[in-house]
Order: sequence, then structure tokens, then C-alpha cells
Amino acid sequence: MAPWRSSWVWPLSRIYPIHLPREMRTRRALIICNIEFEHLSLRKGAEADVEGMTELLEGLGYVVDIHCNLTSQGMALVMKDFANRKEHCTSDSTFLVFMSHGVRAGLCGIESRDETTDILSLDTIYETFNNKNCRALLGKPKVVIIQSCRGGKVGSVWMSDSKDPAVPTPIEADSTPAGLEDDAMFEVHLESDFATLHSSTPDTASWRHPKKGSVFIQRLIEQFRNHACNSDLQEIFRKIQYSFERFPRQLPSQERSTMLRKFYLFPGH
Repeated sequence: MAPWRSSWVWPLSRIYPIHLPREMRTRRALIICNIEFEHLSLRKGAEADVEGMTELLEGLGYVVDIHCNLTSQGMALVMKDFANRKEHCTSDSTFLVFMSHGVRAGLCGIESRDETTDILSLDTIYETFNNKNCRALLGKPKVVIIQSCRGGKVGSVWMSDSKDPAVPTPIEADSTPAGLEDDAMFEVHLESDFATLHSSTPDTASWRHPKKGSVFIQRLIEQFRNHACNSDLQEIFRKIQYSFERFPRQLPSQERSTMLRKFYLFPGH
């Protein structure tokens, strides 16, 4: 018997459009990497992460802006300047890559001493690039990659072979107000089209080799190189997560993702 095959095709309306040919696109990406700190340890191997991510993003068609060793205020200013770049108007997407020491609340600036000093709140990233403050990226994928610890806990636990079954969480039905009319204006989500992948789950550590760089960045680069030609972004994210199945100390986490469609970096392949 022949294997079952589905003839169903994902509607184009559910895929992020890429209107301009590659030679006319002005894709830009931002990398912020803190390596040397005044009070915290040197992030040995982080240079390899910058080099690897730059090579990957350039291969995906992005011009990469790189900034290293910034305070939280400096990171915020760099993001604001990047959000205002005119090239986003003729781009279809952006990548925002952040690599630093980190805590649950955010990313450490180079003057950080503890969990409250010189910390860039993750909210600042989304506020800077939301649809109110970055109009040029309205309706376009904004891919956020965050390599940092989110606490000091080890991300694994010893388990027996048996466990209680998971209890499903009920999902509330949408409720749409009726009887509304527009008045020559339209309303959009304040925050949409973000896809975020953290290097670890909340409160846990991320791991880095002092020469090769972060485990997360290494595996991310590998999965993008192998699958960007034929997989959508969130499927690549799942492949990255799956690559950690036998590395229980760390598990990348998709959070605060507001993608409304599938995003293919190379549509048509």
C-alpha cells in the first residue's frame, strides 16, 4: 500500500511575505555581546559566538551591526538607534542577538555587580521594537536570540521512570466585541511578530566552552545552516531545542513569541 500523503498546502496568507528580490532587500541584524565586565567574570569564548553568529547572519542575507561591552544604558541606546534605521523600510525582517551574563530579570551591563545593578530589562527590547516605536518593522518578523544565564540553578533533575500524567490547562475562548466601526484609522497589536529563543529556561544557567563558545550558539548555528533552506523559523527553533534532549543541564526556551504567520528565510525552496 502506498504511504498516505496530504495534498494540503499551507496558505500563502499564513506565511510572512518577502516582497523584494534579494538584491533589493536591506536586511539588517544587531548583535550585542558583553565579554569584559568590571566586576563579573570574563566570558571566555564569547568571541567565537560573535564570529559564528556574524557569519551565519551574513549568509542569511543580513548586514550585521556588532556592539560589544556596553552598560545597560548603552545597550538601550544602541537598540534605539538600530530601530530607527531607514533600511528596515525595505527589509522583511530582523535578527536581534544578545549575549551577556544574565539574571532572571534581564541582561547584565558591564558595570553590573548583582541582580539589581546595571541590568537591561528584557521588556526594553520589546518596547524598543514594538509596533508603536518601530513602525518600519510593523508586520515583519523580529527574531530575538538571547544567550545568557537566567539564574544559577542547574536545569536538570533526577527522575524515576514513572511520573504523574500532565494535567491539561483549559483554554478560554476568544471574545470579540461586537458593533465596533473604524473611523479612518486602524488598530494594530502593540507587540506582534516577535519570535524569541532563550538559551535556557528561567532561573537556570547556560553553558559556554572557553574556546568554542556557548553550547546554545553552536547548536543554533548548526541547525540554521542545515534547515534554513527548507524549514520555517519556529520549526528550526524546535530542532534547536531537540538537539539538547541528551544535554539535561540546559534547555532552550521559546518565550514571548507573537508570530502570526510562518517565517521562511528562503521562501520558494
